[in-house]
Amino acid sequence: MTRLKVGVLISGRGSNLQALIDAAADPAYPAEIVIVLSDRSGALGLERAARAGISHRYIEHSSRAAFAATADAALRQSGAELVALAGYMRILDDGFVAGWRDRLVNIHPSLLPAFPGLHPQRQALAAGVRFSGCTVHFVRAEVDTGPIIAQAVVPVHADDDEERLSARILAAEHRLYPMALRLFAEGRLQVRDARVVVSGATIPDGCLFNPPEVLASGDG
Repeated sequence: MTRLKVGVLISGRGSNLQALIDAAADPAYPAEIVIVLSDRSGALGLERAARAGISHRYIEHSSRAAFAATADAALRQSGAELVALAGYMRILDDGFVAGWRDRLVNIHPSLLPAFPGLHPQRQALAAGVRFSGCTVHFVRAEVDTGPIIAQAVVPVHADDDEERLSARILAAEHRLYPMALRLFAEGRLQVRDARVVVSGATIPDGCLFNPPEVLASGDG
């Protein structure tokens, strides 16, 4: 099996990176992480990559364009075919986004298009929503936009604060992101206009993941 080569951009602790590392540890998983890049030298995610034996590198963010040029060169040299943002906290250069169009994905802790930008959990609580969640989407130049690949829903409890809601959403992220990368690696995703079509997807009753997790096992 030829595995999809994935590059990951991080800024911090790398918990979603770890979820991807754990998924890729299974030889049957159709993707592998070939490089991890960070704009912060002390990012815990770099240590996670080192422990997993994955090539990793800190790139100074002297400017958006300079970071993009160096990151792009490193990714292409690594053979990366898909770039996953996993807690990368800066806005990417437009040229970088265009160069990796439909091969650049992000995970955001809200049900986009609701609550884009910073502190989405705080926004959700302030709005009084009953459900929140996370979204994996293809990246476009505008922040937290782009065709939606998959979403997961979690309840918002009456006594939630930002920390409790964030933890509940993060647990869903750790399940959703590996599933979304699997769908890409298996060739199940097609971008048509502003929408992603997932081949073989069906939505079972009561499903809180869309596409359903059954697709992650190759069924459907």
